[in-house]
Order: sequence, then C-alpha cells, then structure tokens
Amino acid sequence: MAKRRITRREFVRSSAAAAAAFTIVPRHVLGGPGYTPPSEVITRAVIGTGGMGHWHVLPNEEGKPPVTLAVCDVDRKHLESAIDKAGRGCTGYSDFREVLERDDIDTVHIATPPHWHALIAIAAAQTGKDIFGEKPVTKFIREGQALVDAVKRHGRVYQVNTHGRFGNYYRFGASKMLRKLVSSGLLGTPLTVRVTPEQGFNWKIAMWSGKHNLTPEAVPAELDYDMWQGPAPVKPYHPHRVHQSFRGYWDYDGGGLSDMGQHYLDPVQYFLGKDHTGPVEISADAPWPPHPDAVGLWGTVVLKYADDTRIILKSGEWGPPEEKGLPFMEGPKGKVYDNYRTDPPGLFDQLRSMPDPEPLIDFETAVRTRQQPGGNIEVTHRSCSLVNLANIAIRTGRAVRWDPDKQEVISDEEANRLVDLPMRAPWHL
Repeated sequence: MAKRRITRREFVRSSAAAAAAFTIVPRHVLGGPGYTPPSEVITRAVIGTGGMGHWHVLPNEEGKPPVTLAVCDVDRKHLESAIDKAGRGCTGYSDFREVLERDDIDTVHIATPPHWHALIAIAAAQTGKDIFGEKPVTKFIREGQALVDAVKRHGRVYQVNTHGRFGNYYRFGASKMLRKLVSSGLLGTPLTVRVTPEQGFNWKIAMWSGKHNLTPEAVPAELDYDMWQGPAPVKPYHPHRVHQSFRGYWDYDGGGLSDMGQHYLDPVQYFLGKDHTGPVEISADAPWPPHPDAVGLWGTVVLKYADDTRIILKSGEWGPPEEKGLPFMEGPKGKVYDNYRTDPPGLFDQLRSMPDPEPLIDFETAVRTRQQPGGNIEVTHRSCSLVNLANIAIRTGRAVRWDPDKQEVISDEEANRLVDLPMRAPWHL
C-alpha cells in the first residue's frame, strides 16, 4: 500500500498531543477557546516586499503561532523593513529558491515586478505551495499558459490579488448582480461594456509611462540589480527602472494598462460569462511608433468577441475627449448606468426571483478546503490575457486577430513574438 504523505498541520497536531502527555507546552500549541494551534495556521512567505509586498507581510503576534515565516527581497532595505514588520519567527532571504525549499510554509505571496511572477509561481507550485499573486498574473501570455499547467498538475490553489469580481472597482457593489442581469437576457445581445474614466476607471497611463534616454547610474549597494532583472534583458541601471516606476518599461510590465487592467477586466469577463474564452479581435488607438523600451500613452482599446460583444477601454489621457453620458453596459434591449440605474427602469428589480450565481470562494477558504477560489488560475489567466493582448495591439499598431482556443495570434508573426517572449539565461519556463 502506498504511504500517504503527512501534512504539516497533521504533524504539528500529533506532535503537540504527544508532547502534552510528557511536558508542559505553551497554551497556544494545544489550541482551544481563544487560541489557534499551529496546525490551523496558514503560514506564508512573502517574496518581493516593497510597495504592495510590504502589505502582504503580517506581523507575528506575541502568544500566537507565527504566520509570516519568511520574507524575501533583492533590496536589502526592503528586506530589513519586512523582517522588522514581521517580527519574531520570521527569516529573511535574498533568493526566493531558498524560501521554497522550506516545508513549513503553506502559501507564497508574490509581489515582485511582473516579469518575475510566472517563474516564482511555477516554482512554488512545484514545491507544493499555494500561491497568492499580485496582478498582472504574468507579463506575457505563454507564461500564463505554463502557470495554468503547473498549478493544475501539482494540485495547488492560485488566486490573484484583484477582488473586482467580488465587488470592488464597480459602483454596482457586487458584480454578481451584473452577472445575473447578463444571464437573464434582459439586455439582449450583443453587449457593449465601457471601462473608461467617464465610468469611474482611472488607467494611470501618464503616471506609469517610462522615460526615454535614461542616463546610467551606479547601482545602489543595497540592491542586487542582476537578480532584480532576472529573466529580463540586461539594461543599465537607473532608479526609474525599478521600485514601482518599473511599470513604465516593457521589459518588466506594461504601464497603467497592466497595473489596473486585471482589476477592471477580470470582473467583466466574469459577468459576461466569458471566463473560459477571449476576444477574437483587438484594436488600439495610440501614438505611433511606440518606444521600444518605455511604455507610452494610448487612447482607446476595443476587445471584440466572436458573438460581437465588445469591451471598450479609454484612457482619457490621449486622443479626443470621451463622450459624456454613455452607459456602462448596453445591449439592444436595455442599458445600465451607475448606481443600478437602468433604461428601461427597474431591470435589477426583475432579478429578485432568480437564483444567485455560485458563491465565490476566497483564498483562505480555498487553501483549507482545496476548492478552487473565485477566479481560479484558468480564468485568471484569461483575464490577464486581455491586458496582454491590448498591449500587443498598442505595440504593433494594428488590429490583432486572436484564436482564443489555440491562444495564438492569427497570421501575424510579429504579434505572436509578443505572446511568447524570450527570457535571459539561465531563466526559462
């Protein structure tokens, strides 16, 4: 008979029980009212501790089992700050591979720049960790396919840190109401969804645009810049290339579109019922030619699906001004404006007798129950692909025809090269 692997929680629970028979152990080890035993704690490591990463570091409280067991960063100042925040029971590392060797870590929170997201997440899945990652999930589409495969093959849980489908980023509160409305057919088809400043969406494209003709500077002593670049091409150091403003460079991210896109578009895929597919044509209006290194401005992106459903993105920071008063979503039978206002009026009232969509499972529940979270890795990869495809249309300057089943660009090799980007040796998928 094959031996069943004993989990960390089972081992700690049985060890505590055995120890209690022979010696006095701290009360929190045994659990009970007001105490959480170590076997019930979901431990974490945080890889990338600057900016959003610092938010993922939970302080380890006195008298309770530690939660944050490891923090990792290639910037010594970021690392020291994270160690100080986590406190007792936390160890600092500069190489994520050493973190993943530990058997006492349940989950890995990845908050590095996006050019590292896929490689670290795949390695975490291979070592039996569940993963909570910052957006965008991956920098290019082929990475996403590889990550989907790794998470499924190793039976792990993955969730991206965007809660749009849970209700945030929309004036409507819960996006499940929009899903019910679309499913009801009250709007008809095809649908048009607008994700624009007029609808309350800030794309931050000027904020996260890159700079041209950067003058090389000396690398700070606290930063391992070679490891920070990792799979990206080698470029001379400049402070604007790292730490938050990295978003403005194609080597690491894709500007404000990549920063905000998965927040905004993941719930759109959800309530349109298109979690397992993608658009068939993507077009963009942006200055031409784009800079080869620095992300720049854009005006409009249109994502068109096989059923003629369209998602229209407008930045509000380049191009003609946006038309006022347009609905957030519309079909041939009805329109939806902010604050549940519809034309004809009262469309949401007609949904009260309809059953709600299946509840969306949060990350912690998914880790404990082994159910897939709301927005599992497959649908998360699909919503990230919308962002990647939009940037491909911006960079190529022409409409991109996309096969959502094969996940490849049709008859455009230049665009397909942006689907599967090379990595700097020795890093590879």
